[in-house]
Amino acid sequence: MQRLPDAELKVMQAVWDSNPPVARVAIEKIINKESNLATTTILTLLSRLVDRGFLSIEKQGRLNLYSPLVAKEDYLAAQSKSFFEKLCDGNLHVFASALCDSGLSDEDIEELRELLKRGEL
Repeated sequence: MQRLPDAELKVMQAVWDSNPPVARVAIEKIINKESNLATTTILTLLSRLVDRGFLSIEKQGRLNLYSPLVAKEDYLAAQSKSFFEKLCDGNLHVFASALCDSGLSDEDIEELRELLKRGEL
């Protein structure tokens, strides 16, 4: 699965955080809580995501409603695998060391340990 540019990912996150189908106005409100993107920019990003197969569009009168075609979990899994293979050469020790060196707290590391023990990872 292809990696989304940051701006498109921001739009996808807004869609994932909504109850689909979602209108552009609702997506714009979510995005503009953190950054101020013009309506035309958001429309362009939505159009790109539809073209790439990440979103579907349903017309309801003059309103366009968007729904995700890719689940957030599926995107995250694909990008995590890509990261693991590209940057860590598929080496679990390198990945684990980088994760621990990233500033995780002792509590975070302990939570990871517990998830592994329970077979939830």
